Amino acid sequence: MSETIETAVPARSADGIGSEHYTRLLQGMAHAVAAKGYAETTIADIVREAAVSRRTFYEHFSTKTECLIALYETASRRALQAVSEAFDPVQPWHAQVEQAMTAYFDYLAQDPVLLRTLFVEILGLGMPGLVVRRRVNDEIANFIQVAINSGSAGAEDPGVHLSGQMAMTVVGGINELVLQAIEQDRAGDLRELVAPATRLVRAVAAESGR
Repeated sequence: MSETIETAVPARSADGIGSEHYTRLLQGMAHAVAAKGYAETTIADIVREAAVSRRTFYEHFSTKTECLIALYETASRRALQAVSEAFDPVQPWHAQVEQAMTAYFDYLAQDPVLLRTLFVEILGLGMPGLVVRRRVNDEIANFIQVAINSGSAGAEDPGVHLSGQMAMTVVGGINELVLQAIEQDRAGDLRELVAPATRLVRAVAAESGR
């Protein structure tokens, strides 16, 4: 299984969530969905990829939907962690935004399997997928809002301020840029999105502060 997927869904405890079997099931889900798409993926596919028993699957998840949601949430929060770690309060806020966007797109580009899961396959879940996607997007938008408003942006430019609504606008715009790249088979070129995404954040923050 790919090293990057293992990085995205690390084991954290001996039992339950974060256990080795739990992690392997998330990895198995990612690989199975990449090979067949969510609709065609079965629990048999997942446990085969994970090299665990069906019984082990049901010790952690009730349905394949629950497993995909767990993978989505785990990988999404790892992406947010990468962004958080890229913020350097010592740097000018414009540089901070560019560094954060670079870290985010680098994280997504490192594994096309996870990229497709995060941005395409989750939509196949219908309402459960929309609910978890909204929850994750809210977390990302809140992070962006806090980072801009409490960082050096205000000190450098008192006119810079990001409302919650405009922070969500930024998240939506970035998501669409990524989806377009996936549709155009440019998943390996996500670094090209750093410049437009950075301009988007700067423009929206400046406009929102007026």
